[in-house]
Amino acid sequence: MKIVVAKTAGFCMGVRKAVDMVLDASNTAKKEPIYTYGPLIHNPQVLEMLEEKGIFRIDKIPPKGKGIVLVRAHGVPPEDEKALKKAGFTVINATCPRVVKVQLIIHKYAQKGYSTIIIGDEKHPEVIGLLGYAKNSGHTVTSMEQFEKLPKFENAVIVAQTTQDTAFYGQIKRWCEIHAPHYKIFDTICGSTERRQAEIRKLANENDAVIVVGGKQSGNTKRLVQIAAGAGKPALHIEDISQIDYKELSSSKSIAITAGASTPNWVINDTCAQVESNLQKLHPIQIFFLKLRNFLLKTNVMAAAGAGSLTYACSGLQGFDKDFHHALIAMLYVLSMHILNNLFMIKPDKYNNPQRAMFYKNNRLYLWISAIVSGAAGLYLSFAAGVLSFMVLLIMSLLGLSYNLKLIPFTARKGQFARIKDIPGSKTILITIAWGTVTCLLPAVANQSNLLPVAVVFIFAAGLVFARTAFFDILAIQGDRITGKETLPILIGEKHSFNIIQYILIFDFCIVLLAFFMDLLVNKAFILAFIPLIMFLLIKFFKNDTRISGAHREFIIESTFFGAGLLSAVI
Repeated sequence: MKIVVAKTAGFCMGVRKAVDMVLDASNTAKKEPIYTYGPLIHNPQVLEMLEEKGIFRIDKIPPKGKGIVLVRAHGVPPEDEKALKKAGFTVINATCPRVVKVQLIIHKYAQKGYSTIIIGDEKHPEVIGLLGYAKNSGHTVTSMEQFEKLPKFENAVIVAQTTQDTAFYGQIKRWCEIHAPHYKIFDTICGSTERRQAEIRKLANENDAVIVVGGKQSGNTKRLVQIAAGAGKPALHIEDISQIDYKELSSSKSIAITAGASTPNWVINDTCAQVESNLQKLHPIQIFFLKLRNFLLKTNVMAAAGAGSLTYACSGLQGFDKDFHHALIAMLYVLSMHILNNLFMIKPDKYNNPQRAMFYKNNRLYLWISAIVSGAAGLYLSFAAGVLSFMVLLIMSLLGLSYNLKLIPFTARKGQFARIKDIPGSKTILITIAWGTVTCLLPAVANQSNLLPVAVVFIFAAGLVFARTAFFDILAIQGDRITGKETLPILIGEKHSFNIIQYILIFDFCIVLLAFFMDLLVNKAFILAFIPLIMFLLIKFFKNDTRISGAHREFIIESTFFGAGLLSAVI
């Protein structure tokens, strides 16, 4: 059974902007109440998340009020925005820029006396807001029959709701070319909507069934369902995974999953994982491998084994013969620290990886025991390697334990004592340093290696770990913003983060080759230069093709560290 995830699934630019604005307001406001005027977007999970953060909605404008009010992504009539300011609210306009463009077009021509024809649902919030700019001369239509019944206007401007069906709007334009060529028609359907609809038409024809994830009130989501159903394939519209009828999908050999413009990534990822898991129960041949993959990722055994493989590779580069001892130390340390971090992050993790959050919640006791035992075992083995190795690992372990604790005595933005994790970008940097230390420096300390080869190998290891961690941070950017984390991609943006990852991996590739030609590393060390090159190509591929599920991407990237260990075995 094949699952295909649409490239265009999830937040559009306007929704992402609105959500980012409300989260920024929440993370920076000083005890001011924050509201949205109406639902910010049409998605129940996002609205629930906002309520959990103390951001509630108001549907009627009170005579007096205080605090911050965000205008919804769909926009509002201009008189409503004025009324909010008059009532005493600080108004932040989170209207989608595409909608603002339509508002300006209507306002411009309404002042010239033009009638306005809006192709869209008159009850939809976006259309209600647009009508407010038409100066009582606005008309809405949802069918050709309604359109043809409109009076013939001397001057009229035609716009579309930004999430309208492109095929229907095309019919309107063709009719006007023949019957009303003097009407001014603007292409106001959002480019994201056009791409989303074009892709679902293609996927509906190529697959046996379609699942559309999104709010029941979302206009653009309902249109995706209509388009998919128009292809004659089963089309399921769900708000969450509990609404899926798996029996209806059991005979499908391929399923396409898409989502509306207001559906967050964590809901899409959870849907993909659950569909894959439930439907694989009907196919026993694959279930073992699926469960094994999920177990290795959830428990961080995959990450720990990757750290051990990388340690073995780093030892091989420096000429240490079959250093399984330090590989085991690195495995135990990484396993302990990653489990502990996930135990502290159960609540926020539900916005990035709901299945992992549930796994940690249900198995908390066993995971605590695993983290403590593996951490203690790593320290014991490091002591056997030497006092200096033990002290280095002990310091790294204490730093790892203190990452989530309130220990640093300075005041954070909201007046709370800060944790190490509150330092912007600290997660990516500290994981890189920690892995670099246990995979490269510990073996070097125990074997008293020369400084220059150690520096080269440390850069090699740290570059790979930085690329891995920063890429995973990009995948988790929505959930991290919701929980107030300031990871590297949030600080500098996804595009710059991808660029930095690629530059570092290219530098990693070059420095290993250069060190090899300078005889700083062992013979055949150049083979390991292909590991950063492989990771570079994988991340570049995943950046351009989001149809591969998050779990698959994570598993494949983690597997590159196994590749390093295997290649090292032949050096």
